[in-house]
Amino acid sequence: MFDTVVVATDGSESVKRAIDVALDVSERFDADVHALSVVDASEVDASPEQLRSELRTALETHADAALGTVEERTDRELTTVVREGRPAAKICEYVREIDADLIATGTRGRHGENRLLLGSVAERVVRTSPVPVLTVRQLEPTGDSEGGAAPEHA
Repeated sequence: MFDTVVVATDGSESVKRAIDVALDVSERFDADVHALSVVDASEVDASPEQLRSELRTALETHADAALGTVEERTDRELTTVVREGRPAAKICEYVREIDADLIATGTRGRHGENRLLLGSVAERVVRTSPVPVLTVRQLEPTGDSEGGAAPEHA
């Protein structure tokens, strides 16, 4: 059913659970795994020209670290890729390029909760993806300030 799974990561907390779910799906279906991180070109372009090179380097370093997180969470062989451009467009472009069967991503990215249900990149990927998209939300902490367990949600 799934031969190739792409996990899109920006290194945010939201994506950590998505990584685990994507790796689980890939293991169950014995699928190839591709970890993709996109350096957002609009962030670079919006910065002052004298800072662009430094910002691009910092964002590339962050993308490499995000991919390293995926590598640390599995002993499976995987392909890691960094692209630069508009994240949602580059994710969908990459999926078409490698003929992937599934995208897994977090619901919120590095820019926080600027959308009611999905982060703006996740929302665009869901709307434009040529393949199914598995969006995985970060679970709320299970403990409360008193040290007890919070009620479980269905």
